[in-house]
Amino acid sequence: MTKILRYRLKPEIALDEQRFEEFVKGKVGEGAQWKLFKRSIDARSKCVQVNVEIALSENGEDPRPFAYQKPDNHVENKPAVIIVGAGPAGLFAALRCIELGAKPVILERGKDVQARRRDLAAINKEHKVNPDSNYCFGEGGAGTYSDGKLYTRSKKRGDVTRILEILVAHGSNENILVETHPHIGTNKLPKVIADIRETILSRGGEMHFDTRVEDFVIKEGELRGVKTQDGATWEGIGVILATGHSARDIFYLLDKSGVKIESKPFALGLRVEHPQQIIDQIQYHCDNRGEYLPAAAYALATQTHFEEVKRGVFSFCMCPGGFIVPAATADGEVVVNGMSPSRRDSKFANSGIVVAIENEDLEAYAEEGEFRALAFQSEVEKNACAIAGGTQTAPAQRLVDFVHGKVSNSLPDCSYQPGLASVNMRDFLPESIYERLKFGFKNFGRKSKGYLTNEAQVLGVESRTSSPVHVPRDRDTLEHVEIKRLYPCGEGAGYAGGIMSAAIDGEKCAEKLIEAYLKI
Repeated sequence: MTKILRYRLKPEIALDEQRFEEFVKGKVGEGAQWKLFKRSIDARSKCVQVNVEIALSENGEDPRPFAYQKPDNHVENKPAVIIVGAGPAGLFAALRCIELGAKPVILERGKDVQARRRDLAAINKEHKVNPDSNYCFGEGGAGTYSDGKLYTRSKKRGDVTRILEILVAHGSNENILVETHPHIGTNKLPKVIADIRETILSRGGEMHFDTRVEDFVIKEGELRGVKTQDGATWEGIGVILATGHSARDIFYLLDKSGVKIESKPFALGLRVEHPQQIIDQIQYHCDNRGEYLPAAAYALATQTHFEEVKRGVFSFCMCPGGFIVPAATADGEVVVNGMSPSRRDSKFANSGIVVAIENEDLEAYAEEGEFRALAFQSEVEKNACAIAGGTQTAPAQRLVDFVHGKVSNSLPDCSYQPGLASVNMRDFLPESIYERLKFGFKNFGRKSKGYLTNEAQVLGVESRTSSPVHVPRDRDTLEHVEIKRLYPCGEGAGYAGGIMSAAIDGEKCAEKLIEAYLKI
């Protein structure tokens, strides 16, 4: 049996490994078996505390047992499941296929996680975007080089602990099992992804990089396989489509192939960057957070009215101690995203601040049909690129200047490597987006004294928050509503919002596909 003990401790005790161990031993005894079970920082009052839970064994058993074990079966001669995309949805679908006795064959348009680095460097230094290998495309998906946060707001999605344990089994620090907001870090996640690949390959699965899907093999209402750019055809008992939120060519291919898709609400705005010290002062109520507290994060949200229409403005993918990175997937567009290394030791804090976009907001794009949200998203990205000079230089403005509609005479230091161009954001942002963001920043400044400052700046455009296209599937079977053997999956199909939820969805799709078709 395991007993849970709860304590509220000062950061210098809870977050110092040696002092924390001494504290626990003083409470439970020198020879007791215990493990840290949960840990969270409570900064609601001026005196920051850390809530900890200790799992104490009362019968000599492991107080926090590790349930997951890597699969030991081999599937090289088993029926194949075609998985399009090697992001978290695709990788975790592949692992689950192996466990259930099917052979995963992953087709990834981008490069392996190590080779991607050269293409990321080319974006930052040379402003050259490889449309198949960038911050969005390649092994591990968008999360690999844009933060690696492991948050999910809904426990109903599935077994969160299982996903975390799989990551630990493949090299992640065990701290992700206990932290309220677990985070691997952009510098550590690539090694974990490579280890997952090794598990898949060593058990008989296949992974093919630089392999872009360009057509579907549909026969009598069933998706029997896909065709790639080299003319090869890949067939299996079914296809898990896990291509991510930026694979626009796949959305157009689905439509061309007669596969039902739908326009989907998403969110669009800017990314704001503050000196990390300002966010620390706001969140921790002190001038200096000291050596124990981590870089502070925040979550902000408000409701706005523009032309009598109510929409939310909220923070998205907040990255304490992080960097802003270029997330475009083609030349001629500027997209920004955020990331944090594992130590979160950058002097900057950044977050997307975005406005909810509903289908009824897109009447001007009605002729685009189910691509109206995508067309709107693309147009704003291209306008942001054009106003900043046509490269990966990002349009930028000091935060107070943005609120006042004033071009900044100078811009502060910034973590965004390709460089900045000082512009008036309202010259390329749609009026409704600009006015809602302006209201939102004012509101956040009232809520958090010091947030609305010209020491901060906004960069554009934060537009890849989620997929602008939804690929409908049956609620129970997870199969496409019209095309059999097609399992739309993860963020690209509109069923996930990050690494954790995408991984869980990948597992579920693999389970349903195998349940339905492995015996056929």
